[in-house]
Amino acid sequence: MPAPISIVIPTLNAAETLPATLGALMEGLRAGLIHELIVSDAGSTDKTHEIAENAGARIVTGESSRGGQLRRGCAAAKADWLLVLHADTVLQDGWSNVVRDHLPSGRPAAFRLAFVAAGFAPSWVAGWANLRSRIFGLPYGDQGLLVRRSEYQDAGGFPDQPLMEDVALAKKLRRITLLSARAFTSADRYERAGWLRRGGRNLWTLTRYLLGADPERLARAYRQ
Repeated sequence: MPAPISIVIPTLNAAETLPATLGALMEGLRAGLIHELIVSDAGSTDKTHEIAENAGARIVTGESSRGGQLRRGCAAAKADWLLVLHADTVLQDGWSNVVRDHLPSGRPAAFRLAFVAAGFAPSWVAGWANLRSRIFGLPYGDQGLLVRRSEYQDAGGFPDQPLMEDVALAKKLRRITLLSARAFTSADRYERAGWLRRGGRNLWTLTRYLLGADPERLARAYRQ
């Protein structure tokens, strides 16, 4: 029986974080879950390509747009399931057992968010993200997305937009299950901007998007 999952990772100068992301995937390879690794790159000038090639990844390239990168990567996938991860996301030890047990359900799923940081603020922000995911079925991309390729295609795939591409797709999928395993992501952006400020800004951006704001305008404001 062929391995059921294609891993898709978007990258842009991700040499610093990509090795840890790939290292955590090794248990899935040993468990016979991973059919292929696809890195969708947007013009990296560091050692991202070298790291991906050494890991046996297939690299697809194109313009820098998170939605467009994910769309290209998923279009190249061949396995029955897609597991989409950010290049700074590290899955918790034991994730492969959780995913293997979930696959027979056929339902889309995401991981519980956790930050590589200690203290009340990281726990609070992650807790809100997990609550939002559980109640509303709207995980962000840094929680990963596990979805049948056929269901992904029926939903129209990731839209080619620079922001909220994860929410746009989640709204079109069946209700997304929140898995027990965690996805650890970098806290750098929160620590630079401030936990409450960054968390509040993310919530405001999500609210504006759900109310119909243009993703291009949101992306420009988000980068400022």
